[in-house]
Amino acid sequence: MRNSPNRIVGVVFGAVYLLVGLLGFTYTGGVGFIATEGGLLLGIFAVNPLHNIAHLLIGAALLIGGLVSVKAAKTVNVVVGAAYLLLGIVGFFLVNTAANILALNTADHFLHLASAIVLLATGLAADKVVSTRTAVA
Repeated sequence: MRNSPNRIVGVVFGAVYLLVGLLGFTYTGGVGFIATEGGLLLGIFAVNPLHNIAHLLIGAALLIGGLVSVKAAKTVNVVVGAAYLLLGIVGFFLVNTAANILALNTADHFLHLASAIVLLATGLAADKVVSTRTAVA
């Protein structure tokens, strides 16, 4: 099931988040590791070095899950989707506080919520039956 929706979403989102994590470092020169305000990636999304590392770790998890198996991709998509849903909601309350250690801004919240919707929808609705049996030759 190489063409499984969960594997495709995991690989695509993983690659994008890895790229975003790497690109983020080009905008965070001189920004403190856990600064509450960061550089603006693409002129819109606030990032600091910790936020970039989070993107790299999430991207790696999604990519690896997508490459390993349908079950792994499905699990990672749901876990990351749930985390992004929580972050997307809680993030609105963190702005302008010392707890905003990821330098989140409004654009980040909406992107995290959009990612959560796609990851959770795919993880929960696609690939309902994941067989662990192998064909006998």
